[in-house]
Amino acid sequence: MVWLFAAIKRHNCTMSNPKHSYPDSWYAASSRLLTAQSSALGDLSCDVCVVGGGYAGLSCALHLAKAGKSVVVLEAERVGWGASGRNGGHVGTGQRADQHSLEKWYGKATARELWRLGLEAVQLVTELITENEIDCELGKTNIHFAAKKSHVSELRDEIEHLRKQYDYDLITGVESSSLEELTSGVGFHYGVVDHGARHLHPLKFCIGLAEAVIAAGASVFETSRVKDIAVRRDHAVVSTDKATIRAQKVVLACNGYLGDLFPPIASNIMPINNFIVATEPLDEATASRINPLNASLSDSLFVINYWKLSEDRRLIFGGGETYSDKFPESITDFVRPKLLAIYPELADTRLDFGWGGTLAITRNRMPDLGVHKGVVYYAQGFSGHGVPTATMAGKLIAAAIDCGNDDFDLISGLKSLKFPGGPLLRRPSLVAGMLFYSLRDRLGR
Repeated sequence: MVWLFAAIKRHNCTMSNPKHSYPDSWYAASSRLLTAQSSALGDLSCDVCVVGGGYAGLSCALHLAKAGKSVVVLEAERVGWGASGRNGGHVGTGQRADQHSLEKWYGKATARELWRLGLEAVQLVTELITENEIDCELGKTNIHFAAKKSHVSELRDEIEHLRKQYDYDLITGVESSSLEELTSGVGFHYGVVDHGARHLHPLKFCIGLAEAVIAAGASVFETSRVKDIAVRRDHAVVSTDKATIRAQKVVLACNGYLGDLFPPIASNIMPINNFIVATEPLDEATASRINPLNASLSDSLFVINYWKLSEDRRLIFGGGETYSDKFPESITDFVRPKLLAIYPELADTRLDFGWGGTLAITRNRMPDLGVHKGVVYYAQGFSGHGVPTATMAGKLIAAAIDCGNDDFDLISGLKSLKFPGGPLLRRPSLVAGMLFYSLRDRLGR
């Protein structure tokens, strides 16, 4: 269900050369990093210029390069520097919105196609890992817990609905009396075990994709922040400080880092911040109690908590959000109470890393894909479901550019609800709504 989150600022660590380095996280500390790529220089031309070196951009570039297109990828920092390199690593099935909601909004036929695409997205991630021999700690199964008694009936109904209406038999429910078989965590009332889900090391996956893109013949430029995109009748001119790229098509894959680069789509998304910590390595007995199935885990709160174990038995735990451009003074202190509310047994466990950052949500939590004037394609608003969704979005855009694609048309045809107030005034309404639901998390409903 969750992928989250990329750091713009880091308050628990220092970084000597932030422009050319990764923000401190357990993922960066445990990865074999991509050899630094040069900045874009001079006048360049290509079939497709991809802006953003995360899952969506790299997946798009890889599929385009394999289709014979000339591709230039421009990344403002390092490949995987943003959310693709520092999220929760969950590869969930379905869409971020549940099937009941999708049926209500779009009808059962469209909801069924969206469910299919969600399953294919998980399969795509798995296939890319296998085909490109990416060592990224791929694991199976997600467990989603009811954090309140009032959520139990909803989760039971969801399981029944998926099994009967969608023929999905990889999902089962676990009653409260048996939850100790799934975790030693406290405060849960029911568990949904999804054996079709996956989880991984997000930065290793992203770097593996980048290496595949380069091997396929595309050009990847780092530290090449795009300053302007000028859309012409049949092409676009993309400008950085040191380069000008003439491209037949442009793909915007910036997500929470879009900023004011391309105003026509800015109001479709809202950037928010979320935070993750990594404990010291746990002893084998503790790790086995916390997560005996070595699954990814999450809960049903609106401000969701999500966690899993790393290969070296660290607990990677994400939780807590902020809705301004300010981060907590100490991310570890901010997240620790949320972790201990579930695992009080870890009260004396050291937190070795704390990082946080920015993702983009949409109003209905469905991804925002589209094309502007036939030249600028975009994918954004993955709403915490980005490992599979962004990777699939890149493939769909590549197919749409190459020869047209029905699935791209399906997603892009879903109406995106803009946040009211435009880029400058949209945040106050979001903050009010988010704080309301956060209060419901604390008080019950």
